[in-house]
Amino acid sequence: MSYRVIQSGESRSFPSAHAFVETAGIGTSVVFIGAHAGKAFAESQASLADAPFVAIELGTECLGEHTGEDAGKEGSNVVGFARFRLGDAEPSDLIELVRQPATQPRTLALAKAAFEGAGLRVAVCGDFPGRIVDRLIRPYYNAALRRLDDKLATAEDMDKTLRLGLGYPEGPIALLHRTGLRHHYEVTRQLSEALGDAAYAPARRAQVAYRRAMDGTGAADSGAEQ
Repeated sequence: MSYRVIQSGESRSFPSAHAFVETAGIGTSVVFIGAHAGKAFAESQASLADAPFVAIELGTECLGEHTGEDAGKEGSNVVGFARFRLGDAEPSDLIELVRQPATQPRTLALAKAAFEGAGLRVAVCGDFPGRIVDRLIRPYYNAALRRLDDKLATAEDMDKTLRLGLGYPEGPIALLHRTGLRHHYEVTRQLSEALGDAAYAPARRAQVAYRRAMDGTGAADSGAEQ
């Protein structure tokens, strides 16, 4: 599958060299990556109507913010995507590929084939803030942080229980410590504002870590005190 990559700003999905970017050519399909991918797409949109597929890297926002929406009939040759990444950790091999209600089936198939051809694994989802993984895991992380505030158990014992009891490879507190509470705050704040659901409101420890990071006093805060 031939496609070209246009980068606009730092990409969370591809922060370092990857086959998907390195093997891109000069094809008629276009992949926009980077923090300003949506803006770059808007500047080129008029010339992309005949592209086999166009893919826009997303943050937590909906694809419709860049393509527009049409009373449930929205969809064209444009899809959204994000490579799942927790905080400052390395990105995973999972691509969440976003379709709209009337996205062309051929477009979806071609975009999926392009990502899979570079060794990535694709899950397709509808156009919702946060897509699949963040919608599922952020309330869970918030609940773990709030139970730590409630002194249900120490951070170590909470993590140990989930690792040994449920077979998790890493407990939630340790994971948030490793990947950055500040990033968890940013994602949950955006989802809370978009969805109006209290389950996504940033937990207190995430709020504290974010404020300390912004003050320059605790960028590495984990919030995992006893």
